[in-house]
Amino acid sequence: MDKSGHNYRLHDIDRETLLHPNTSIADHLRKGPHIVSTADGVHIRDVDGHQIIDCVAGLWCVNIGYGRSEMAEAAKSAIERLAYSHIFAGTSNEPVIRLAERILSLLREKAGATDLSRVFFGSGGSDANDTNFKLVRYYNNLRGKPQKKKIISRLGAYHGLTFASGSMTGISAYHRAFDLPLPDVLHVSCPHYFRFANDGESEDAYTDRLVAEIKALIEKEGSETIAAFIAEPIMGTGGVLLPPRGYFEKVQELLRAEDILFIVDEVITGFGRTGHWFATGAMNLKPDIVTLAKGLTSAYFPLSASAISERIWNVLKDASPEFGPVMHGFTYSGHPVGASLGLVNIDIIEREGLVEQAAEVGSYLKSLLVERVDDHPYVGEVRGSGQMIGVELIADKAQRVFFRPDAGPHRVLASKALELGLVTRALPFVDVNSLSPPLTMTRSEAERAADIFADALAAVTPQLNGLADSSKTSVTADRLGDRLLYEMFLRI
Repeated sequence: MDKSGHNYRLHDIDRETLLHPNTSIADHLRKGPHIVSTADGVHIRDVDGHQIIDCVAGLWCVNIGYGRSEMAEAAKSAIERLAYSHIFAGTSNEPVIRLAERILSLLREKAGATDLSRVFFGSGGSDANDTNFKLVRYYNNLRGKPQKKKIISRLGAYHGLTFASGSMTGISAYHRAFDLPLPDVLHVSCPHYFRFANDGESEDAYTDRLVAEIKALIEKEGSETIAAFIAEPIMGTGGVLLPPRGYFEKVQELLRAEDILFIVDEVITGFGRTGHWFATGAMNLKPDIVTLAKGLTSAYFPLSASAISERIWNVLKDASPEFGPVMHGFTYSGHPVGASLGLVNIDIIEREGLVEQAAEVGSYLKSLLVERVDDHPYVGEVRGSGQMIGVELIADKAQRVFFRPDAGPHRVLASKALELGLVTRALPFVDVNSLSPPLTMTRSEAERAADIFADALAAVTPQLNGLADSSKTSVTADRLGDRLLYEMFLRI
């Protein structure tokens, strides 16, 4: 009730007060919000009483599932003990010290990342990658290479939405009208074999072409100007895109030869999402920086981390007497409550074997989706690792014609799935619905999720027929659409 005595529905108050992230204002004002009220395990419940399987774990992040009383009790205890303490100017607290040690131990033991040396804490993946952007500049300035500033990213990448991290993101929707990307951020081709390989091109040849493109860009710009290459091991928001065979092995060899740092963005893939503790270990990556967030606390508290290598740490340490303090940090860097919850979250993942469960149930969920929808005329590929799965739609399998960029078949599918009781995510780069449930999902819950997804796809097939017909009117137009996607970033 407002001051004049009028009663307003929660939906109307939302429309009148909130600016929603990643939301069409026009659509939101017309449709109103979908308001979630409670959640438990893999299910959420909205204010209208509908129970829904959350097959995206919030935003790839609620790894241990919803409603953990152990986390609530840990938060209460941590707040009563030490509600806040900064870690500026050498101040510290026990939870953040213990969490930094735990993260480094896990990365070394579970991922073979023995070169990682120190951890910097923030509040989310975006600010962590902003930190990384600054650190690679700082590192090169300290070692007398001030020209070495440019960052290479990939089309389809998602690294956050702050000014620097948003520039490293390689999806045009996040750049439009924001004056992004920054000039020192360069984008190379998206490593998505299914969609972007040339006709008749083998996977090995495709990998070689992508690596040659990166090498050519380094030669064109000059290796003395390139500071770092940033990559998600599996590209999440871009479409659950697994790298082609041999890709990272050859890219890392090139980076080492050219004195270019390797930033591995494990914001989504870390802490069990792929069925491994870290994709860094599963893919034999050798990062100079690892970005972590999301599964670090399973989203029970906003917390991120940048783990940096001994190579970077030694330069910062040796230059410290001359350059003084590292003048970078956030009010909430090393928050003791967040660190306490991070420790309990990791305990739960370890104690309950959730990494192994994600591998087993994720594989089962993917097999169910293959069984139920892979032969559908508009399903091009079902792919993924662990509880990180994508279903890509295509207008014509035989002719390899994709839907028009404005068709949005996956959005139609996501809307119907939600109506039937399943949250999937229609991703913004290619026509993919992602399914990335909490790692606690059981086999029976996976079966129910796959059934709803298949039912939703069957229900919207008549709509997809029309979208496909309009997309197939010209294969040339479709290929042109993909070309324009590249030109938007490569500026050729």
